[in-house]
Amino acid sequence: MPGWSCLVTGAGGFLGRKIISMLVQEKELEELRVLDKAFKPETREEFINLETNTKVTVLEGDILDAQYLKRACQGISVVIHTAAVIDVSGVIPRQTIVDVNLKGTQNLLEACVQASVPAFIFTSSIDVAGPNSYKEIILDGHEEEHHESTWPDPYPSSKKMAEKAVLAANGCTLKNGGMLHTCALRPMYIYGERSSFLYNIIIGSLKNNGILQATGKFSVVNPVYVDNVAWAHVLAARGLQDPKKSPSIQGQFYYISDDTPHQSYDDLNSTLSKEWGLHLPTWSLPLPLLYWLAFLLETVSFLLHPVYSYRPPFNRHLVTMSNSTFTFSYKKAQRDLGYEPRVSWEEAQQKTSEWIGTVVKQYKETLSSKTQ
Repeated sequence: MPGWSCLVTGAGGFLGRKIISMLVQEKELEELRVLDKAFKPETREEFINLETNTKVTVLEGDILDAQYLKRACQGISVVIHTAAVIDVSGVIPRQTIVDVNLKGTQNLLEACVQASVPAFIFTSSIDVAGPNSYKEIILDGHEEEHHESTWPDPYPSSKKMAEKAVLAANGCTLKNGGMLHTCALRPMYIYGERSSFLYNIIIGSLKNNGILQATGKFSVVNPVYVDNVAWAHVLAARGLQDPKKSPSIQGQFYYISDDTPHQSYDDLNSTLSKEWGLHLPTWSLPLPLLYWLAFLLETVSFLLHPVYSYRPPFNRHLVTMSNSTFTFSYKKAQRDLGYEPRVSWEEAQQKTSEWIGTVVKQYKETLSSKTQ
């Protein structure tokens, strides 16, 4: 695949930035276009100052602007589509989530057809597979089992429909007569340095006397380190362009996990932050009671809706997602993509913990300066 080019959407995000840092090390990559709706000044600076022979072009544009996407895709070999609105607690309007996650993906697929881009990689989510009930147990699940979320909530349903659109587009004819090849990656919950979810958890606990919020005590999951997810995207980009590997990848989806031990979300947060004095509360509500409390809060929200907009602090989808036994194997990605985790659990734990240490230090310094 000599002299290829790549467009990454959602480039300013947690995963997007990591994918870009790996792509610029690809010797045959001639041009990398990094696209997001808006970049923070420090992120833009980071991309401009990348040490690489690859031409890096920073693009700011809306995923809902079909004409802009068509221009951005001109002359591109591979699109890696990570841009998404992630919201599982009902903060963001449903229509916004569906527009970006589904319509934005459809726009990008059409832009690839019009600009004759032959390869498309979609960053899907474990949420498209479920879990649908906290009573259901999935251990080391795999792609052939065809798990599918039945939640009507905007994030899982929009990602599920978007993934289906991507995989259905595999094999469609491009404007130049070529063929579009697609695949989707379904990462587990992604952790690591710069995770906004983890950042908010840490800041919340610092404001709560070092007590971490307990939201996933009853889960058994296999979180995945961000570097390993990014590496899977690079391998997918290579694979779709490799005449020998591509036929087995086209139209497929892959669960992306690593060797992070199976554990609860709460235990993960505790393990990563305990060095800095953060700890879990000594008690929590029983899971069935938590679920029915979520149902009650949703009912209140529904009844008040005509006169008052009440957003519950949690809902049944969030309770189920955070408290289920739901783990998946990466064997199919290993077989088809040649995927092996690049970073061990020990190294991922150390790097993430060190980053949390800087967050704690900055918070305390800010607090100290305010009290002086």
